[in-house]
Amino acid sequence: MSFEKDDSVVLHDKHSEYDGDTGTITQVMETMFGDATYTVSFEDGQETGVPEDALEAADGDDADDE
Repeated sequence: MSFEKDDSVVLHDKHSEYDGDTGTITQVMETMFGDATYTVSFEDGQETGVPEDALEAADGDDADDE
């Protein structure tokens, strides 16, 4: 599942202080390998370079790939 700017997502990264928190995608960047990484903003900060497999659509979002 790919995400777009302004999607609400839950971050799953045990090394992040935002693990398990819900945030909003503020930027989508494509790597030189064609994969997407994301910048996710939270109430008290942001996480950059987040890979797609570390994100899950937040409840209530319209999930196209279910």
